[in-house]
Amino acid sequence: MLDLHSHTTFSDGTLTPTELVAAAIAAGVKALAITDHDTLAGWDEALEASEKASKEASGETLEVVPGVELSTVENGRSLHILGFYPNRTRLEPPLSERIAGRRRRAQQMADKLAALGYPIELPAMSGSMAPGRPHLATALVKAGHATTKREAFDRWLGDHGPAYVQYEKFSAAEGIQLLRDCGAVPVWAHPYLFKGSTVDALMLKLVEAGLMGVEVYHPHHSPSDVRRLEEYCHRYGLLMTGGSDYHGPSESKSSKSAGKGGANAKQPSKKQTDAPVGLNHLQLPLALLEPLKQAATGLAYHK
Repeated sequence: MLDLHSHTTFSDGTLTPTELVAAAIAAGVKALAITDHDTLAGWDEALEASEKASKEASGETLEVVPGVELSTVENGRSLHILGFYPNRTRLEPPLSERIAGRRRRAQQMADKLAALGYPIELPAMSGSMAPGRPHLATALVKAGHATTKREAFDRWLGDHGPAYVQYEKFSAAEGIQLLRDCGAVPVWAHPYLFKGSTVDALMLKLVEAGLMGVEVYHPHHSPSDVRRLEEYCHRYGLLMTGGSDYHGPSESKSSKSAGKGGANAKQPSKKQTDAPVGLNHLQLPLALLEPLKQAATGLAYHK
């Protein structure tokens, strides 16, 4: 099965790349994309872990798909663009500025929390790690200001929370162009989670900017969302991808029981968006991967 959206401790995931690979193999995943926010730093460890696992377990192989989830801003709200098979040499230099921007943002939110009377200590991070709100939520729990990360988001860090700070300006069109310039296939991540516009109003604009695919299959997309996105892909000739958007086991550890499904299976309704999601949750077919590879090869050929 295929899972083209996952995160490690190099961004806001809770599993190291090695742990994520082991979890993916245990869940029956055959191809896993590492799509950390604004960093490629988790690739090497994941590839090494996958190669080691394939040598140690006969017949158990996991293909690691190199990717990234780029943070952009559209209509004043966060919009994420997945990029698959980028040229690392070309993409890492501009990403270093994105990571620096994330660090500035994290410090600004920490300063706001301190002004509100909830001081925290930001975790130490290597130069390649991309800090995000989950890191601040963990720090709030560690400081005793919140009992759970969910509470930290609800009280301070949510999009309308008193400590929230928007990403530094970087439009979706700029993000799409950057990915294409670096040989990556740009795919709109979880379109129906975007809060700055309707999908209908924005899709054509992103297609005209160079968008090549849409994350159709996502745990937080309803069946009607999926059908609508499939229609868009057929209309504009876009690639279809999907994944669990896995960030690690939930705090309640209930994510151990992964759901059943498939590309045409029933998706969770929007009212279920807080339900824990496990790797291989959607059980997507590997057939979705080959068109993505071909598109990446085409981009590389024309460079």
